[in-house]
Amino acid sequence: MLATACSIHFVHDGFSDILYVLLPLWAAEFRLTLSQVGLIRTAYSGGMAAFQIPAGLLAERWGERQLLAAGTAVTACGFIVAGTVGGFVGLLTVLLVAGLGSGVQHPLSSSLVSKAYETGPRRTALGTYNFSGDLGKVVVPAAVAFAATVVGWRAASMAYGVVGVLAALVILDVLTRITTGTPAADDRPVEPDAAHSGWGIRDVRGFQALTAIGMIDNATRTGFLTFLPFALMAKGSSVAGVGTALALLFAGGAVGKFVCGLAAERLGVIRTVVITEAATSLCLLAIIAAPLSAALAILPLMGVALNGTSSVLYGTVADLVTADRRSRAYGLYYTVTIATSALSPSVYGLIGDVAGVTATLVIVAAVVLVTIPLCLALRASVAEPAATGA
Repeated sequence: MLATACSIHFVHDGFSDILYVLLPLWAAEFRLTLSQVGLIRTAYSGGMAAFQIPAGLLAERWGERQLLAAGTAVTACGFIVAGTVGGFVGLLTVLLVAGLGSGVQHPLSSSLVSKAYETGPRRTALGTYNFSGDLGKVVVPAAVAFAATVVGWRAASMAYGVVGVLAALVILDVLTRITTGTPAADDRPVEPDAAHSGWGIRDVRGFQALTAIGMIDNATRTGFLTFLPFALMAKGSSVAGVGTALALLFAGGAVGKFVCGLAAERLGVIRTVVITEAATSLCLLAIIAAPLSAALAILPLMGVALNGTSSVLYGTVADLVTADRRSRAYGLYYTVTIATSALSPSVYGLIGDVAGVTATLVIVAAVVLVTIPLCLALRASVAEPAATGA
């Protein structure tokens, strides 16, 4: 089950993050403003956010398998159609639909992995699952960026869409052979604590603090990634160079997803989150000030901090909710955090049109530090290793 969930995550994160390669190309071809660039990213992330809770609720009735395959197929077809559009409105519409399809991936895959490791190293397993997504972020944007320079962005987008359709067929076949998953509604055990909340939340205050941290963390990630290509091109990077830069960033992110999951087991959730968020802010400021070559050298370290936090947060969701409502609780968490992620490019795009890319990224670096005081509110809800003194 873990291997299957990892494969699904690889494919979907590939779809999500080739947008960072395509956005500058669309901006040049269709003469888009930074606000329009932000809206395109918002359309995709907004579609993802909108379908998180419905996906979790539908999974309780029908199971995760068919929904995961169908959502993957919808997203893949969206990118195939994106290769045929002729302007801003077409891109906005197609990517909204593609985002809706991708909304099934995070809550359902996270729920499946959590169930498979109910009595095992769940946080490490979820860290491995997140690690696989960043492998998709490393490989796919770099491949699409290279393909775009050879055959154009339209053919490159459609080609990866075809790969996604084939993946959906494989996912459906493999998941039907695996017994782990959501049982029928009548056979599902009901925990006593589930009666306290329709979402199965054991600790409301802790869940709220965790979600607030996740909102800022996601907003920082999408805000930074949306405008990083523009900042690199201003330093003299080519389109292929942007693809390489993203590969470096996501390679660090892949390591961060895995390492931070392990670090949280040893150092504790609070200390790990504080370290990664502070490092994110410092690295972002360093990238802004550095020349192109130095900025590229900083990107892998930035990736570790930028993407590593999410492994810690995802694993902590399962600690705060009951097992029988886990799909919908993950759906709620992802809805709120991804909705913030969806809005941030539009907000930062407006700021960018007024103040410029550099000033916008400085603001992003400042906002991420708000997560540190929020960790104090989360501390009482999370059991920490004795060695941390927490």
